[in-house]
Amino acid sequence: MKIIRGLINKFKFLPSPVYVKNYYQYYTGKKLDLNNPKEFNQKIQWLKVYYKNPILTQLVDKYAVRPYVEEKIGKQYLNELLAVYYKASEVDFASLPSSFVLKGAHGYNFNLIVRDKRELNIRKAKFLLHKWMSKNQYYRGGKEWAYKNVKPKLIAEKFLNEIGKNAINDYKFYCFNGMPKFVQVDIERGSGDLKCFYDLNWIKLPFNKGKGKLVEGIVQKPKNFDNMVSLATKLAIDFPFVRVDFYNIEGRIIFGELTFYPGDGRIDFLPDEFNSIIGEYLTLPKIPKGQKYITTF
Repeated sequence: MKIIRGLINKFKFLPSPVYVKNYYQYYTGKKLDLNNPKEFNQKIQWLKVYYKNPILTQLVDKYAVRPYVEEKIGKQYLNELLAVYYKASEVDFASLPSSFVLKGAHGYNFNLIVRDKRELNIRKAKFLLHKWMSKNQYYRGGKEWAYKNVKPKLIAEKFLNEIGKNAINDYKFYCFNGMPKFVQVDIERGSGDLKCFYDLNWIKLPFNKGKGKLVEGIVQKPKNFDNMVSLATKLAIDFPFVRVDFYNIEGRIIFGELTFYPGDGRIDFLPDEFNSIIGEYLTLPKIPKGQKYITTF
């Protein structure tokens, strides 16, 4: 049966309600009732299908989101933008600094981290960039609606590092109906892939999400954590759910991205009971009478 569901996952032409039910069950082994979703990821699948607020197309675009962040919390929280490209052939590696990051702004997991340009295989990098530009995240994954009409583009940003660390911490605030509820802290991303979860009082939470080991012991709370919470609130206030990601380098808070469908709505929390507990945090909006979707705030 799973083989059949895997084949159906290739049928992107299917209506979204039909597709996401199959997609969700294929990856989680659980059935999805879109009329009465209970767990967190079930509600994320509901949002994929029924929450079509046009601004999401701007906000998942790693370039187009910048004016929104500037308006809501200030330009000082944005990482330095080095260049934007609408064709892979436009990328001029010679003009970029010795270290930088290239991203596909139209999806996720399109990241090329260059610590030392002298060690970069430019031929392979160009092939990778062309590959990214041919992808549409909506069709690439589980029909995440916000990405459907994002124009492919590449951005180059300043390489962020912190003295004494191989990778900077990534703080991911899960925000429900406009309010942050807890934060996921990713440590040693790309090497150790450690993570932990804390509530807003910096009390460690007893669950994990997906693969990756939990950090043993206590992670130091950032001195400006309350400010991070305030900034996340300002960015999340208008949405039923969004994950707001920040970096915090030597006291400087830097915006990462806005994520409306973490893990494509298919990576469960562990132990399993927390999928329902966290699902209760999210109150889904009502579809206006006479409409098929939600199209406004």
